[in-house]
Amino acid sequence: MRKSYDVAVIGGGPCGAMAAERLGAMGYGVALIDPGNRIKPCGGAIPSRALADFGIPENQLVARANAARIIAPSGRTIDMTIGDIGYVGMVDRAGFDPYLRLRAVDAGAELLTAKLETITEGANGELALTLQPTGAEASNKPVTDIVVRRVIGADGANSAVRRLMFPSSRRPPYVFAYHEIVETPVDDIPDGFRADRCDVIYDGRISPDFYGWVFPHGKHISIGSGTAVKGHGIREATARLRQSAGLGDCRVIRREGAPLPLKPMRRWDNGRNVLLAGDAAGTVAPSSGEGIYYAMLCGRLAADAMHRSLASNSGKPLADARRTFMHAHGRVFFILGIMQTIWYRNDRLREKFVAMCADPDVQRLTWESYLNKKLVRRDPLAHLRVFAKDLAQLFGIPAGQR
Repeated sequence: MRKSYDVAVIGGGPCGAMAAERLGAMGYGVALIDPGNRIKPCGGAIPSRALADFGIPENQLVARANAARIIAPSGRTIDMTIGDIGYVGMVDRAGFDPYLRLRAVDAGAELLTAKLETITEGANGELALTLQPTGAEASNKPVTDIVVRRVIGADGANSAVRRLMFPSSRRPPYVFAYHEIVETPVDDIPDGFRADRCDVIYDGRISPDFYGWVFPHGKHISIGSGTAVKGHGIREATARLRQSAGLGDCRVIRREGAPLPLKPMRRWDNGRNVLLAGDAAGTVAPSSGEGIYYAMLCGRLAADAMHRSLASNSGKPLADARRTFMHAHGRVFFILGIMQTIWYRNDRLREKFVAMCADPDVQRLTWESYLNKKLVRRDPLAHLRVFAKDLAQLFGIPAGQR
C-alpha cells in the first residue's frame, strides 16, 4: 500500500526545508524529498536580519562581511563599508542545507532521499508521485510511490515539478552560475583579499552580462561568475578571476554550476494542488543574484498558502504565496531588473556604474535596502539625488552641469 501524506515538498534547499519545517510544525504529514547528492553553486550571502527572521544560529555562518569592494573593467575599485547597521553573513551550502533539512525533520517532516520521476493527478485531485531513490544504497532500494494532497515544487531552476505540471513556456529567464570553492591561504594572503569583504567584479572578460565574485567563506573562498551569453567560457573566466585575485594556486575543494533564474514567474500555482516556490518560481533578485533569503521567505509563504488551501479544500489560496511575495518585494525586483538591463550591457556602462557606487547616497541606500529587504522611503531627497546622478552617469553629463 502506498504511503500517504498531506504535502510533498520537492527539493530540500532553503526554500523547501523552510516550507517542510513550517508545515510539519502545523501538524501536517509532510514528505521532504531531496536527492542529497548535489550542492548548489552559491556565493552564500545572507543579510544579518535573516538570522532573526528565520531563527538561524550564528554558528551556521562561516564568515561575516562588513564591506564590499566593487571592481570596474579598468581595475578601479570602490569600497562600500556597511557601518553599524548590520553585516553580510556568509554560509556554505554544503553544511547549511543539511542543517535546514534536519530542522524540518525535527519539526515532524519525513525526509526521503530520492528524486522525483513522475506526478499523476487522480480524478479526486490527489497526486501520485513516483520517486527514484538516490544515495549510497540507492541500487538496493525499489522505486517508491506515494500519494499526496498537495505538492510544493522547491526543486530549483530546472524544476522537475514545473516541467511535469506546467506548460513548457512557464520558465523564468536565467543566467548560468559557476563557482569554485578553494582553500583560504593560511600564511601568504594575497594583496587585496580580505576575509571580511565581498569582492564584486564588473568586467566583460569575466561576465559579459552579469558579474564575478570573490566571497570569503572562513577557511574557504567562493570564486565564481554568471552569464546568460551562450559560448562565454565561464570556467576560463573563473580561472582568470582566481589568478587576478592572487588565488590561482589555492587548492580547489569543489566545482559547481547551475542555472540561476532572475525573474519571478507570473503564476506559481496550477489553481488546484501544485505550488512552485524559490528558484523554481524564479525568485532570485536581478542584478545581485541574491536568492537564499528570498528562498527561505518563499518557503514560509508557500507553507502558509498550502495550509489555507488544505484547510479550505480549495486551490485558490495557493495564489496567496506569489501575491504576498510580490507585494513585499516586487518593486525591488523591478528596479534591480532595470539596473541590470541598463548598466550590465557593456564595459563602458559598467565603468560608469562602478563610478556611481562611490557616491555616499548610493552606498547608504544600497546597504539599507539590502539589509532591511525593502526600499528605503524615509529619505526621498536621497533617492532624487541618486536618480539625478544615475542620469548624469548614463548620458555623460559633466558634474558642473548637473
